[in-house]
Amino acid sequence: MSIRRPYIPVKIGFEETSLRIPIDAIVPLRQISETTRKSVKYGQIAASIAEVGIIEPPAVARDADQRDKFHLLDGHLRVDILRERGENEVVCLVAIDDEAFTYNKRISRIATIQEHKMILNVIKKGVPEERLARALNVDIQNIRLKRNLLVGICPEVAELLRDRHVPVNAFSELRRLKPLRQIAVAQAMITMNRYSVGYVRSMVAATPQDEFVEGRKPRKRVGVSKEQIELMERESEIVGREFNAIVKIYGVDNFDLSIAVGYVGNLLENVAVVRHLAQHHRDILSEFQKITDWQKAA
Repeated sequence: MSIRRPYIPVKIGFEETSLRIPIDAIVPLRQISETTRKSVKYGQIAASIAEVGIIEPPAVARDADQRDKFHLLDGHLRVDILRERGENEVVCLVAIDDEAFTYNKRISRIATIQEHKMILNVIKKGVPEERLARALNVDIQNIRLKRNLLVGICPEVAELLRDRHVPVNAFSELRRLKPLRQIAVAQAMITMNRYSVGYVRSMVAATPQDEFVEGRKPRKRVGVSKEQIELMERESEIVGREFNAIVKIYGVDNFDLSIAVGYVGNLLENVAVVRHLAQHHRDILSEFQKITDWQKAA
């Protein structure tokens, strides 16, 4: 016998229609530094706007006292770029006061494998690689490298690393290995929370020759003897055991910290709280944002 649950209406997070707002009427919650304007990310967003325009509208909330003023919740780089381009208006999503909503800035930057899938989907829709490269302000070779990211990577590794920020060249190292060794290396990366190319190369260097894909030979280890490689493997195992012991010791503290950071994150998902902090306690809001940004990067 099925139980019929009562209907609970879902609250919407934004006003039903987007709004074209003068850029001068939008108050940012943080300032964009000159260092940020010179960054690769800023340049990529600027190139994308120049090529295809604004794809995702910024999110704003109305000021409680001046209804024609808006606080910028998400899209600081996009709005700054438009202002630098001399634009006067931008279409925005207007958040509803009493609605808790997880804004895009609360989401971790796109993971490497997710970016790979996005590129594949865009190419399938008929967008030329050249245009995509212009939109992302990267060399076309970079697009092709990310398009072929999972060639030679076993599905289990793709699943393990799907939400991780792994350098593209790390996948080039992984595909030199047989599937079982790929999985072992990926699990070690997650356990040690290390995803650099250098770390992956060290794991590949410590891999026995019979665990390489046929036709892929181990890189020549200049100045490293067989005995030194065996020592590296033993030390790696010891480090792994010590790491697991430390995780157990600090497990309770990490749990408490995660709860505290989660609570701060929930506060910042509430539009009314963000507006109040922006108007009366900007320094506290800035520190709260640093805490949640740290959580995303961890």
